[in-house]
Amino acid sequence: MPTFLEKGSIRYPLICLVGITIILLGILSYYNWVFSLLGLLISIIPYYLILRMDIRQRKETEDYISTLSYRVKKVGEEALMEMPIGIMLINDDYYIEWTNPFVASCFLEDTLVGRSLYDVSPSIIPLIKQEVETEIITLNERKFRVIHKVEEKLLYFFDVTEQTEIEKLYEDERTAIAIIFLDNYDELTQGMDDQTRSSLNNSVTSILNKWAKDNGVLLKRISSERFFAVFNENILQSLEKGKFTILDDVRELTTKQNVPLTLSIGVGAGVSSLPELGNIAQSSLDLALGRGGDQVAIKQLNGKVKFYGGKTNPVEKRTRVRARVISHALKELVLESDKVIIMGHKNPDMDAIGAAIGINKVAQMNNKNAYIVINFQEIDTAVKRLMNQIKKQEALYSRFITPEQALEMATSDTLLVIVDTHKPSLVIDERLLYRIEDVVVIDHHRRAEEFIDNPLLVYMEPYASSTAELVTELLEYQPKTAKIEMLEATALLAGIIVDTKSFTLRTGARTFDAASYLRGLGADTVLVQKFLKEDLDNYVKRAKIIQNVSFYKEGVAIALAKDMADNVLIAQTADTLLTMEGIVASFVIAPRGDSIIGISARSLGDINVQIIMESLHGGGHLTNAATQIADMSLDEVEARLKLAIDEYFEGRRKG
Repeated sequence: MPTFLEKGSIRYPLICLVGITIILLGILSYYNWVFSLLGLLISIIPYYLILRMDIRQRKETEDYISTLSYRVKKVGEEALMEMPIGIMLINDDYYIEWTNPFVASCFLEDTLVGRSLYDVSPSIIPLIKQEVETEIITLNERKFRVIHKVEEKLLYFFDVTEQTEIEKLYEDERTAIAIIFLDNYDELTQGMDDQTRSSLNNSVTSILNKWAKDNGVLLKRISSERFFAVFNENILQSLEKGKFTILDDVRELTTKQNVPLTLSIGVGAGVSSLPELGNIAQSSLDLALGRGGDQVAIKQLNGKVKFYGGKTNPVEKRTRVRARVISHALKELVLESDKVIIMGHKNPDMDAIGAAIGINKVAQMNNKNAYIVINFQEIDTAVKRLMNQIKKQEALYSRFITPEQALEMATSDTLLVIVDTHKPSLVIDERLLYRIEDVVVIDHHRRAEEFIDNPLLVYMEPYASSTAELVTELLEYQPKTAKIEMLEATALLAGIIVDTKSFTLRTGARTFDAASYLRGLGADTVLVQKFLKEDLDNYVKRAKIIQNVSFYKEGVAIALAKDMADNVLIAQTADTLLTMEGIVASFVIAPRGDSIIGISARSLGDINVQIIMESLHGGGHLTNAATQIADMSLDEVEARLKLAIDEYFEGRRKG
């Protein structure tokens, strides 16, 4: 409100005008006091009227403001008490000091003042303790978004029940796309007569159509081995709860017909763009096939992938045509590079070293220099024996370099070949992946979620016994410009023997073909046995671990190592347990150092240890897998392993 002489008030210019008038009348009175007096009388009248008008306007303004303040205050009080938004004030001891009526109605109470939140709604306590700013909670079957004002100890409650229901309805109705692939269909039907092929097609199509009809899925066959399915995410959730039983149905049906035909399904979900859904579905299918088929892969928005199935041992599906095509593609990439750098996984075994030596020979056959990255401090006893033998051949030994040397010699035209792994976190030096743009991946493990970004060429065959077997086949189609030396062939054969446990596990017809080819090149089996000779200290350590073995379920053995053990020792222990009567799956748990506990898992094929290890953030094969767990005790890791085994068996029963 303007004061008497404040600028902005009508009185201020009035006083100024009066002052000027008095000055002028004073000057006039000096010459004629009669006119001056008359002028004064005439001036007073309008000044008085103006002043009266100002006083009246001021009073009207004050009355209006007073009325408005009252109305605003009244509206505020009514809004605070009657608006459909809950307000709650609490103290440091989680007692309710005040609420508006809406909050009480949310809790179906007359009043909440003076009561403890522990009694009223314990679910709100963690939100306050953790100083979470906003959270959605459920009160009496309704959803509320709670906004927490930490400084004021104030909680706002917004009823979002309808909103969450609409959001759920939207999510449930979103489109999902699946690509269904008949594994190995072309190879299986190639030698069939028309009647048998037609009967197989009718059986598979019939069971898929019934599955689609029962679950509300639109199914369309787009080729002899592919189907296209459209459904919504609500149906997808239902299929996930059932563990995609269609995999088991098709497997059982085809087994009765003596045909090892299985399904692989890639699902795209979680986005609204149809082209993107298609790309995700195809990418998921590639992942499922890369892991051996007979399973479902569902890529999630957070980058994680959910897998269902994968219960059977992969049937050998690769062909020599594919091996020849990959070999030719690798040759072209080698010729376009200035040099080749080869890298395996950390703590390389015989398979990784043998495969690396084989790729070195591929480069040599194409007149290119190649170098094998190795960390000499991280190799096991068998590899050390091989390296001691290699030292006698300077031409080959000079090809082994350290990671630092590899980083120095890498250029924009260098080709990097990764063998026996496809996970960036497992390679000897991850910096090389960022330094070198052109990357080739050759591996025999089932594909995991983690994968090297944008490789130029990928040759992943989970049906192969070893990476050394794959590289041996690639060598057969390379130019015969350089002879494969005895030691090189022996290293490759050693890789095959180690990964197959002397041709007893994961061994196919092609494995023996590769071994025969290497034997023809002069591979020395006696030298392989010298490389793989048992170390007496390791034998004793392994025996001590086996002493602590216990049976968790029928045929499932778990052994705990009290002392620190490396991954080779616990893997060998798991292998040894598997050779004993009554054991179909073995798990060895051991401290690895730096607060890390390692688990090595083996099976004869009846139990998929890969799925169990993947649930513990590990991976591997159906019969050979492992994981590492940080910041947990041996007992805690054992408890987690048992829980994972329980979940696996429960999933098998549901499947």
